[in-house]
Amino acid sequence: MTPDSRFTLTRTLPSNATAAALATDVTQGLTRFPKTLPPKWFYDARGSELFEQITTLPVYYPTRAEAWILQQAAPGIARITGARTLVELGSGSSYKTRLLLDALGTPLTYVPVDVSESALADAGQALLADHPGVTVHALVADFQHRLPLPRCPEPKVIAFLGGTIGNLLPAERARFLASLRTRLGPDDALLLGTDLVKDPATLVAAYDDPDGVTAAFNKNVLHVLNRELGADFDPDDFTHVAVWDSENEWIEMRLRARRALSAKLPAVDLSVDFQPGEELRTEVSAKFRRQGVRAELAAAGMRLHRWWTDPRHRFAVTLAVPAPVAS
Repeated sequence: MTPDSRFTLTRTLPSNATAAALATDVTQGLTRFPKTLPPKWFYDARGSELFEQITTLPVYYPTRAEAWILQQAAPGIARITGARTLVELGSGSSYKTRLLLDALGTPLTYVPVDVSESALADAGQALLADHPGVTVHALVADFQHRLPLPRCPEPKVIAFLGGTIGNLLPAERARFLASLRTRLGPDDALLLGTDLVKDPATLVAAYDDPDGVTAAFNKNVLHVLNRELGADFDPDDFTHVAVWDSENEWIEMRLRARRALSAKLPAVDLSVDFQPGEELRTEVSAKFRRQGVRAELAAAGMRLHRWWTDPRHRFAVTLAVPAPVAS
């Protein structure tokens, strides 16, 4: 408990959970072909700073488009849901969070969920300073694997914004949405942000900006491996690549080896070889269509209730509710 009695923090992850997860992901991902790493390892302090820079770039539209939608839709979301608790997965003190908090009114319980205790504490205290009628119960958890929500006032809205759902592969999305459905009561709702399919040039530009910020963000994962696992990657040995996969309708970010090389990762007793031109996939970012979102929600036991987009139909925010159980 912090000095402010309106802030509570509950840790559901063991103290070594992040290190253990990194070791597992690296061992599994770098020993398969093609090599892969989950995008969550971009986000150390430097990676988070770089991503914030990305969101301000002219070519990176998702953050601005989603914020515009929420600015218009937040009063309607509050009216439709009557929510007394906002659960936000993987969030902090963003402008979008504050739009929802302002619209939902008070009294309100805010439950931010993240793996970083320090990020939760900092963001929670900042929000409390500006929202005296809000109580924060921060949850240190990995929402992809286990989400033991605290007892909070009903009804609640679970928000998963930013298009992050697109970082999950289809089978992972299905499991994740099904797990969220089990946490929704009959009067609860899910608020989901999804980037939409559009022309490939716009999509690729959003992930390969001319200033090289996204390239630095992509290569930052190598700095994380060097620091956390004692690896000896030289980021200059790799080129940032962004590719549109039209069959799967997703963007892939990759790191392409400029030459033959071998990297050692002593903390996991691993040596990894790259051939010239060999690629390491660091992110999948799926793009969606309305009918696809509706179908995935239905498969998880939810019904698409409202759908909002920005004026250029680049991004969508969906309000989903539990589907009636067939008798």
